Amino acid sequence: MRILFLGDVIGRSGRKAVRHHLPSMVERWKLDFVVVNGENSAGGFGITEKIFQELLDAGADCITTGNHAFDQKEALVFAERQERFLRPINYPPQTPGRGANIYTARSGARVLVINVMGQLFMTALDDPIAAVEREIAAMPLGRDCDAIIVDFHAEATSEKQVMAAFLDGRASLVVGTHTHVPTADYRIQPGGTAMMTDIGMCGDYDSIIGMQKDEPLHRAVTKISSGRLGPAMEEATLSGIAVDVDDTTGLAKKVAAVRLGPHLERSVPTFWTDED
Repeated sequence: MRILFLGDVIGRSGRKAVRHHLPSMVERWKLDFVVVNGENSAGGFGITEKIFQELLDAGADCITTGNHAFDQKEALVFAERQERFLRPINYPPQTPGRGANIYTARSGARVLVINVMGQLFMTALDDPIAAVEREIAAMPLGRDCDAIIVDFHAEATSEKQVMAAFLDGRASLVVGTHTHVPTADYRIQPGGTAMMTDIGMCGDYDSIIGMQKDEPLHRAVTKISSGRLGPAMEEATLSGIAVDVDDTTGLAKKVAAVRLGPHLERSVPTFWTDED
């Protein structure tokens, strides 16, 4: 099974990059399942139903989120009816929407996607480890699903790596989102679970984590806010991770970073292409 996970989409430039690249990637790489984190896709804060549908139309099979899941208030409404929209599973039980779901891949395989949020330096939510454990214990890999993908939306690298180690051998892929900067540690762990501490963003990297530089610089220098943060608007780079999953075990066989666009070194999964 061929899985692609794209990092946090930032504003209009990030959406444009997804629309431009993803349809051809699905076709060229014969992708079975695509996850996109869309929590910053509406002007850098939240997601609207129109944008949610736009990402699905581009080729995404599931949209995950994080701490900005409900910045656009309409998400409180469409979260209930859109089963391909996920918010962190460790939100309180009365929060609209779902934090995990099983989807059918293009190959017919059953894919469990879990969206969960960290606790360190983040808004306090329930224990992420316990929340994920309950979900995986109820639908273990190889029995109730053919692949398990976990989006751990967290600030601290240590907490993300703890989650990846905790799930080694019981999930296909555990990725960190939220910090918008791709890390260099993508790999397959000893138990067969692919991981990457943070897969970066789909946004303009001539920025400060996807935002125009002026306001963050002003706040850093003066300690005073002079206006709202806004997403950088120039050409975006698509950042994510590609995983080849064993159809028998549901564990990862190969993993590679994906980076397409300016400012970052280009990277594509050579095991799916003839490119060097």
